[in-house]
Amino acid sequence: MPPYDPSAFPPFAVTVDLVVLTVRRHALCTLVVRRGEAPYQGRWALPGGFVREDEDLSGAAARELVEETGLCAHDPAAPPPVPSNGAHLEQLATYGAPDRDPRMRVVSVAHLALAPDLPAPRAGGDANSARWAPVEELLGEDVLAGTAEAAGAAHVAGGSGGMGDAGGDGGDGKEGGPVALAFDHARILADGVERARSKIEYSSLATAFCPPEFTVGELRRVYEAVWGVALDPRNFHRKVTGTPGFLVPAGGTTTRQGGRPAQLFRAGGATLLNPPMLRPEV
Repeated sequence: MPPYDPSAFPPFAVTVDLVVLTVRRHALCTLVVRRGEAPYQGRWALPGGFVREDEDLSGAAARELVEETGLCAHDPAAPPPVPSNGAHLEQLATYGAPDRDPRMRVVSVAHLALAPDLPAPRAGGDANSARWAPVEELLGEDVLAGTAEAAGAAHVAGGSGGMGDAGGDGGDGKEGGPVALAFDHARILADGVERARSKIEYSSLATAFCPPEFTVGELRRVYEAVWGVALDPRNFHRKVTGTPGFLVPAGGTTTRQGGRPAQLFRAGGATLLNPPMLRPEV
């Protein structure tokens, strides 16, 4: 066997980036941090960081999730209910364009995290501030309509794919357009939103946005926020309560939404929905 020479290959780094989605005030929001260091100093970006020598990809993503949000990755194989500080975490996609990071060749393995309404985030690492931002503010309405062309346009408009735009402007969309995210994070975010949109059609993943006990109305508002459409309350109630294993009664009611007491439910044992919750065409 010929000797292996590591120096014969160009070095590169591996990072994890997180698309952390939640529903706040009936809007789909994601966690962004303002970068405190070059490149893209002052620009909003998805949270993430470099993979350490002693950890695998899922471990690095789980560590970043705890550091940025205080949430622990929930094992999908574990029985319900999800712990109060638990979040759904799954690998999203890998991004490796040669010029995606001006510092060196960096391959990012993005992960998608879903959690109920969360408190104000805290900044850490090389970030000097953090916030929950409406996805529409970051991507624009065209991307939320689900077109791949629009997702690419948001990526290019943000200057996030090449080495020539690593400056320090805030990228806050003051001209009325989407906020310009650092690196290729607009495309990563768009991919994460589409993953969430498609998975809540055929899986019980929408309950990851809800507290341990929730009403059908609260679940409906999750679907409306993620899909960006209004749903008929009666039809929605009939579908979710009639889908085997989707919801189970929690044995109580609540008036936190105002009006008459509403029945509380928990996530059932089903992971796949049959029949699926088909996304309306818009």
